[in-house]
Amino acid sequence: MKTLAFIAVFAILGAIARYLQALLVAQVAGGLFPWDILSINLLGSCAMGFLFFETLERISLSPELRTGLLTGFLGAYTTFSTYTFGVLGLLEHGAWAMGMAYLLGSVVLGLAATAFGAWLSRSVSGE
Repeated sequence: MKTLAFIAVFAILGAIARYLQALLVAQVAGGLFPWDILSINLLGSCAMGFLFFETLERISLSPELRTGLLTGFLGAYTTFSTYTFGVLGLLEHGAWAMGMAYLLGSVVLGLAATAFGAWLSRSVSGE
């Protein structure tokens, strides 16, 4: 129950941080390119790599707090960090083919699923 409370509190903070950063970067960078999302994905991925090992090897945190920080905050801030960390885990274990399949499959199939969802929505609404 304590773990779930940490996840919930940190998820709220992560979602707020994502929203505020997106607003700030969109105001500064503007334009068509999604600089706001790219900055969130890159910062979140860097934070996941750094905090995962810092809290595993150097900083002593309770398992509940660590899960709240990594899963709650970074999970709400960006799921991309979890995705890239999963790819890194496969590559570090020597599962290169599996890592590349996950990397490319997530992007290609994710794009296809997004396009299908958009098509489905438009079909249902009659556009």
